[in-house]
Amino acid sequence: MIIIDSSCWVEYFSGTEISKKFINFIHNTIDILIPTIILNEVFKKLIYSVPEKEALFAIAQMEESKIIDLSRDLALEAARYSKLYKLPLADSIIYATAMKYNSEIYTLDKHFEGLPNVKYFEKK
Repeated sequence: MIIIDSSCWVEYFSGTEISKKFINFIHNTIDILIPTIILNEVFKKLIYSVPEKEALFAIAQMEESKIIDLSRDLALEAARYSKLYKLPLADSIIYATAMKYNSEIYTLDKHFEGLPNVKYFEKK
């Protein structure tokens, strides 16, 4: 199982060159977990650049994967990871979800660089 971070989803929906590095993983929806915070981040980013109808279509594509709601336990674990790795709120939720489900995170976000279970793609 993998978690595709918001940064990668936005690049994918924007059709950028870097998205070619992880596009094959995105098409394998059965292996993807999506914490609800990623839905929030992607939708928020997209509604500033495309009509809301298109942004909702993108979210519908993401929802073909397994959506993970933020539970009490995940919220508390996220706080622990936030303290341990100095992660912002959303990133700590994403990381806690990855750890709970023994998943790898694919990301362009430097906050994750060097952490266990993270595949970091450098955006140039």
